[in-house]
Amino acid sequence: MHCRALVPLLTTATLLLAACASQPTQAGAPAARGAFNGNDLTWLRRDGFGVDGADVARYRKLGREGLLDAQLADHVPGALPPPIAGLIHGFEAIDTPMPKLLGDLYDAQQQIKAMPAGPDKDAANKAWQQHGNALMQQARQAELLQAAYGPNQLKEQLVWFWLNHFSVYAPKGRIRWELADYQQHVIRAHALGRFRDLVMATLESPAMLEYLDNAQNAKGHVNENYARELMELHTLGVGSGYTQQDVQQLALILTGVGIVPADGKPQHFNAQAAPLVVQHGLFQFNPYRHDFGDKVFLGQHIKGRGFDEVKQAVDLIVRQPACAQFVSRRLAQYFVADNPPPALVARMAQTFRQTGGDIAAVLHTMLDSRELLTNGKQFMDPTRFVVSSVRLAYDGKPIANALPLVYWLDQLGEPLYGRITPDGWPLDGASWTGSGQLSTRFDIAAAIGNGNTQLFTPPGSKTREAGFPMLATRLYYDAIEPHLSVVTRDALAKANSQQEWNTFLLASPDFNYR
Repeated sequence: MHCRALVPLLTTATLLLAACASQPTQAGAPAARGAFNGNDLTWLRRDGFGVDGADVARYRKLGREGLLDAQLADHVPGALPPPIAGLIHGFEAIDTPMPKLLGDLYDAQQQIKAMPAGPDKDAANKAWQQHGNALMQQARQAELLQAAYGPNQLKEQLVWFWLNHFSVYAPKGRIRWELADYQQHVIRAHALGRFRDLVMATLESPAMLEYLDNAQNAKGHVNENYARELMELHTLGVGSGYTQQDVQQLALILTGVGIVPADGKPQHFNAQAAPLVVQHGLFQFNPYRHDFGDKVFLGQHIKGRGFDEVKQAVDLIVRQPACAQFVSRRLAQYFVADNPPPALVARMAQTFRQTGGDIAAVLHTMLDSRELLTNGKQFMDPTRFVVSSVRLAYDGKPIANALPLVYWLDQLGEPLYGRITPDGWPLDGASWTGSGQLSTRFDIAAAIGNGNTQLFTPPGSKTREAGFPMLATRLYYDAIEPHLSVVTRDALAKANSQQEWNTFLLASPDFNYR
């Protein structure tokens, strides 16, 4: 680009970044009855990762309540485009059962261990580290592809929310080999069910047990890490009334909750212990490692009897009013506002308690609320920005390479499975409005707007699809353009090309706030 042409681009970019740093006002008055008005657009953008043409068509066909009911029942019309489904199932991480992945890893580690020290051993170790990194990248790509192309956009947002809420850190131990199973069979499979079942699924998942060290928690060698985070971050929240003694007692309850030994050799339990063994896939409750003493947890006496103690403890936790309040507020903070209205959170918590923690029912209370549309706009975190940008720019057109999405999230500081601490990435918009963040967003908007993304170049291929997306489509003029602010309209009017126009739209406050 010539310097002369670069000046207005930089000037407009500065104005857009400044506008993004301060929350814009709500969209103008609703359109005429029967039209797609500003409230419809706001609702859809909060319900899912932005909008595409299929979203708007489903919304108009089913109506808001009909679409919401279909989403909560996980019966939304449509499916992943065949090329996207093929891409996902072509990943080794997705297509290979986790027991085989971990079995192959164990065999390789044993072979490497037997090798003499030297360059060959170093190369073999490096190769398996690279293999783990490849599996991690495949899991990340699979999740982002489902987020961008899944027809049930509410579920897709919710899957990301729960992955962040029950966060695990990929580089630790064997977690890279366990990620795909965690996102597909633990989080995705329970995202719209009962909260208790979701907690139990994460409690039994190898990824969580290894990340928070409960796989090493045994009688005489108690590790309190998971017990503490289970209450503080996953269910009850800080200041909810539990004590350090409750943490200690829960850690004792969780002794023996771990993973099948990596060597795969048959285990032998005596006649007394064998009936107490619990095993699902790679999860195992080992009675030899459990403290069978009686405990007192959250004021309740728990008789030492094995894995039933764990189920009783989880039941006690999720029935606490603090659990309903904590989970409801976190959901409202993600979907509604950085500081969600207390009245809405209270109604959500009441639904949680009345339904035994039915996640779909709690979401219905939230998404059918007046506050969802009247509580101002919310700045998108990096994941919502990246996925929403791809959905709007390509409107259902299948990409061939999801690695750019992974790299963009790395650049924006929110890599999937990249949070070292177990608290997950921040949910509030203020955490993502720094100047560096906004500048990187503009760069990503420019890459998409100019078609300089590699999204349509299969990994390893040298061929490249030319051209850039046409964001000024029927979807834009029908559902988006009527509700743009003056700031965004002025910026778009200054664009000197379709590529600049694309960039300005994706970098605008109207797009970055939902």
